[in-house]
Amino acid sequence: MVTLTRKENTNTIGLTRNEYTGRPTTLCKGCGHTSIANMIVSACYEMNIPPEKIVKFSGIGCSSKSAAYFLERSFGFNGLHGRMPSIAEGALFADKSLIGIGVSGDGDTANIGLSQFKHFARRNVPMVYIVENNGVYGLTKGQFSATAEKGLTLKRQGENPYLPVDIALEAIAANASFVARSFAGDPKQVKELIKAAISHRGASILDIISPCVTFNNQDYSLHSYSWGKGHEAPLHELEFVPPRDEITLDDFERGSIKEVTMHDGSVIVFKKLAREYDPTNRTDAIKMLEEAIRKNWLITGLIYVDPDSPNIYDMYPIGDKPLNRLSSEKIRPDKKSLERLNQSLK
Repeated sequence: MVTLTRKENTNTIGLTRNEYTGRPTTLCKGCGHTSIANMIVSACYEMNIPPEKIVKFSGIGCSSKSAAYFLERSFGFNGLHGRMPSIAEGALFADKSLIGIGVSGDGDTANIGLSQFKHFARRNVPMVYIVENNGVYGLTKGQFSATAEKGLTLKRQGENPYLPVDIALEAIAANASFVARSFAGDPKQVKELIKAAISHRGASILDIISPCVTFNNQDYSLHSYSWGKGHEAPLHELEFVPPRDEITLDDFERGSIKEVTMHDGSVIVFKKLAREYDPTNRTDAIKMLEEAIRKNWLITGLIYVDPDSPNIYDMYPIGDKPLNRLSSEKIRPDKKSLERLNQSLK
């Protein structure tokens, strides 16, 4: 008789971490995007998700290249500049059993793709939408993006005269049901937020400040590594607890924690730091972000979550079977339905 045992260094579905990796990176050495890709790998490995259950989406830019650097076994689609949300929405509608992870940049999202981003958020499409935010167009040699701070001076671009777009604030205004901000220099927080975003049944927007080491590396820039490390102001310590795991709170003081239970039974545990903050209060989230803008704080953590918000799947009577697996009889309307339609158009 042969006894099967779990191999060392594998997760509960028998996969190694290497089976979640992608192609070797071609990004600049030290780019924050590479760290984010590594945390996506770690999150999916630790959550025991088969790579084939994940579908990746991206647009155009350095950030969108990074989708090649994780989950090589997953399906993926690299779309046009700013058009990733509509491609993702169509694919996830066709097979809602898949987990969607979209990777975009501040140019891809806040410039040419801003309208698609806003409609994606308001429709509450169930997908993790990661914005790798560095304030510049890195792939086209360092022009300002819409998130660059006013007064920033770059060697080839001069001084930026415009106020920046705040991606987290725009997401909440558009009624996204999960909005977070993090910093690529804090990989532990990035990983926990990715796990929580994957478990959320709605539009999960992660604005991750990801320093560009080539075109936006001045120490005073709000998207630089040194500025981020010196000005990061976490809202809370965050821990993601998967469903069916025992919840242990030994490291948390009584009266200083808040738990938010997600639809799948997983729990996000928050430990209060310097301030009282409730991530389920939308009004407080907006006020906090506006205060952070005024004071130049890099607020990180889960800014807002509504685990009970209906998503786009709840609004349409679509079945669980993927559309490309339906028979022609199921897809085509019958003769009586066609006749009624034709008569209504007369």
